[in-house]
Amino acid sequence: MTTSAHRPTARDVVFVDGVRTPFGKARPDGLYAHTRADDLAVKSVRELVRRHPSLPPERFDEVAIAATTQSGDQGLTLGRSVAVLAGLPRSVPGYAVDRMCAGAMTAVTSTASAIGFGQQDVALAGGVEHMGHHPMGFDADPNPRFVSERLVDKTALIMGATAENLHDRFPHLTKDRADRYAVASQERYAAALAAGQISPDLVPVAVRSPELGWGLATADELARPGTTVADIAHLKTPFRPGGKVTAGNASPLTDGAAMCLVASGDTAAELELPVRMRMVSFAYAGVAPEVMGIGPVPATERALRTAGLSIDDIGIIEVNEAFAVQVLSLLDHFGIADDDPRVNPYGGAIAVGHPLAASGVRLMTQLARQFAERPDVRYGITTMCVGLGMGGTVVWENPQHADYSGHTTTSHES
Repeated sequence: MTTSAHRPTARDVVFVDGVRTPFGKARPDGLYAHTRADDLAVKSVRELVRRHPSLPPERFDEVAIAATTQSGDQGLTLGRSVAVLAGLPRSVPGYAVDRMCAGAMTAVTSTASAIGFGQQDVALAGGVEHMGHHPMGFDADPNPRFVSERLVDKTALIMGATAENLHDRFPHLTKDRADRYAVASQERYAAALAAGQISPDLVPVAVRSPELGWGLATADELARPGTTVADIAHLKTPFRPGGKVTAGNASPLTDGAAMCLVASGDTAAELELPVRMRMVSFAYAGVAPEVMGIGPVPATERALRTAGLSIDDIGIIEVNEAFAVQVLSLLDHFGIADDDPRVNPYGGAIAVGHPLAASGVRLMTQLARQFAERPDVRYGITTMCVGLGMGGTVVWENPQHADYSGHTTTSHES
């Protein structure tokens, strides 16, 4: 007679802390032109270890790090190689993740699943993208059957073209609306920066240039404060003659890394780790690849349904701004105004940049800081579209709220 194995009960998974490097221009004269991608991830890991001395490094059960282009200085099983380079004990394992733009988000939800199932207690999760060293799609070899057998529209492999397709599908999402949303993102980011809401989560990075020698990157490089609708109204439309997608209403090419600590609620209590958010649910969904920007809609619907919530329960929406039209399609679907204060209160990727696989953790880190400022908000989401026709959404609960349903926790403001 055999006995059944013990089936562990699900545990709370909490977001302990998140950091990121300043984001730089993916250009030969950008902040990180002479900095390795894996070193950006190492710096982020070391900062999280430094910030939490009550967490013994040998307690890390996993290091999951994402990159969209896994070659060169973004190759060699990033999670494990970064763990070794960061000086973690050799007993700490690691792996690499690729879900394109949702890489870091997937690193978080994958490690969270292991924690919730009781197989791990503490994990490091995040992503890095050095688009200056590895342009999107560089050295990729898409199978010709995608197009020859009409499995996808030929525009599906060009992200900017998929944004133009969204404008076609939803003609009421005009270029003027996209431009106005983009300018508002710049304004919100500038206001958050001035209010000291961005810098606390940034990890200074030593950088080098042949001309200037060594320096220190302490601030994001990409924002364009003071941008007006008139400034961007007549920019070139690189993805289609007479199109609607421009450099002004899309995220810029970006280098950077973001990393976070996730743990079980009971482990956080044991080690006296701060708890900034509790994971409630998450979901990924597929859509037609040629309109990949609509992906957050079904992903959000699924995540809310699993959580037993509606969009009206969500007090803060951190949505990645790959393209303004992609954000507008999500807002329109849920009946949310373009200027709703719940949406990206600190601005978004149009201003700060979008280092592909790293962006999911940037969204989470910003949401965590906003939760600390807004105890009246109980639930928030982080959501993003994903190349090849996907979307991902995570629902989070604020431990500052009076009705918080997780374990009794401590919180902090970095």
